Amino acid sequence: MMSELKKTPLYEKYLEDGAKVIDFSGWALPVQFSSIKEEHITVREGVGMFDVSHMGEIIVEGEHALEYLQYVLTNDASKMTDKKAQYTMICNEDGGVIDDLVVYKLGENKYLLVVNAGNTDIDFEWLKSHEKDGVTITNVSSEYGQIAVQGPKTLEKLAPEVKEDISEMKLFEFLKDVEIFGKNVILSQSGYTGEYGFEIYCKAEDTVAIWEALLNLGVTPCGLGARDTLRLEAALPLHGQDLSTDITPYEAKMGFSVKLDKGNFIGKSVLETQKSEGVKRKSAGIELLERGIARTDYEVFDNKDNKIGYVTSGTQSPLTGRSIALALIDTDFTAIDTEVYVQVRKKRIPAKVVKTPFHKN
Repeated sequence: MMSELKKTPLYEKYLEDGAKVIDFSGWALPVQFSSIKEEHITVREGVGMFDVSHMGEIIVEGEHALEYLQYVLTNDASKMTDKKAQYTMICNEDGGVIDDLVVYKLGENKYLLVVNAGNTDIDFEWLKSHEKDGVTITNVSSEYGQIAVQGPKTLEKLAPEVKEDISEMKLFEFLKDVEIFGKNVILSQSGYTGEYGFEIYCKAEDTVAIWEALLNLGVTPCGLGARDTLRLEAALPLHGQDLSTDITPYEAKMGFSVKLDKGNFIGKSVLETQKSEGVKRKSAGIELLERGIARTDYEVFDNKDNKIGYVTSGTQSPLTGRSIALALIDTDFTAIDTEVYVQVRKKRIPAKVVKTPFHKN
């Protein structure tokens, strides 16, 4: 029941705007406002916004904060500046991905970790279990709201409303304590759609005012349905499907987020071996050649009826109408144009391995 689900500060606004609300990782969130296809195309061609206030926020601070992050995260946190965020992962000892996240350096010894909503408590407990002297870890998720404004027309909507010049900001660059619509926020040039855009981190109590101001500018509200089809066209992984504690960064083709030369970190030994010896299975983009949709967990076969893996994420592209998917399959079958077959209900449908991302802006 909706009454038992967690709600973001924008929950009442969804209902006013006629959104269809669903249970997502224990949160009541909008799957769509108009239609998934309309919202998807709006973000590809114009500008849309998403409530992502369900995402988790964890502060890591203290004298040894950097040293600690270097041990619990896969990327090299020492490369971050006060204006550049970093995509990274938390791995277990076997190299499996506990979560993928973005880290913001807020000060000399203070970092903001933005984690997936369904993993917030798991991540927090894992981080606390490896806590060191000189480090304080705090779950501040309830203090933040987050709105993602995405699409090629984002800048023309946001730039006049921000006190600083944001026109030259590059991916993962951010401004802290910047003013927008009279509210102090963190403004990050980032997103989960494959389009140009910004993510606004604000005080929870300011979320509604910022959302309403964006609505007044003509920014279209979008739901989780379009967010998922957009990220899949961009071949961005979803934790729990394309990434998991059983899938490593190298298997997911996200090895850029692992820096083996930075010193010791959790999972390094296994990841070092995978980097030098290669992986037996790997994520690949596939496209069905006949009608059907490749859903998560559908089995993938070679042309001799041998099972070679499974679909991790799949959809019908709202842009092209093609059935696209990410699949974790035997590495021998990941070359472009390799013929594979996907078991869709009782039918085995031919498919081919294609380049990712499926869509590039």
